This record gives sequence, structure tokens and C-alpha cells, in this order.
Amino acid sequence: MPLRLWLKDSERRPDPAPVQTDDRAPMLLGTVGWLAALITLLFFAGPMIEGGNRWWLLTCAIGVALGLAGLVYAHLKRRRARR
Repeated sequence: MPLRLWLKDSERRPDPAPVQTDDRAPMLLGTVGWLAALITLLFFAGPMIEGGNRWWLLTCAIGVALGLAGLVYAHLKRRRARR
């Protein structure tokens, strides 16, 4: 059977059921990684700021903040789905 880019609606198989996942674990792991990087870079904050690499610290801080916001969102979404 040759490969075709699109099918007629009558030839399509039905869509699979969505898989229920818990997205909080990977978000927590990523947030912890950003936090570890931020803590490590804080030991070298003086030389980094003098060298013009303050953006490294800001990147880690923003990564932690976005990770926490994502965790809150995922937790609230999961709570709403249980109701």
C-alpha cells in the first residue's frame, strides 16, 4: 500500500482515547533543576555580575518562577477535573 499524505474521512480510523497523565512530576523535576542552577550560580554572583553575565541568574530565577506557576496551574487543573 503506497504512502498517502491524506485520507478520506471514510478511510480514517477513529481517534484514540486521550491518555490521562500527571504533568506535575516532570514540572517539579525541571523546577528543582532551575533552582539547583540558581543556587549554584549565586556562589559566583559577584564575578558574574562584574563580567556582564547577570542574565544567567535572571534566566534561572525566571525558570523557577515559571515552574512554580506551572505547578500551581497543573494542580488546579487536576483538582477541577476530579470534581
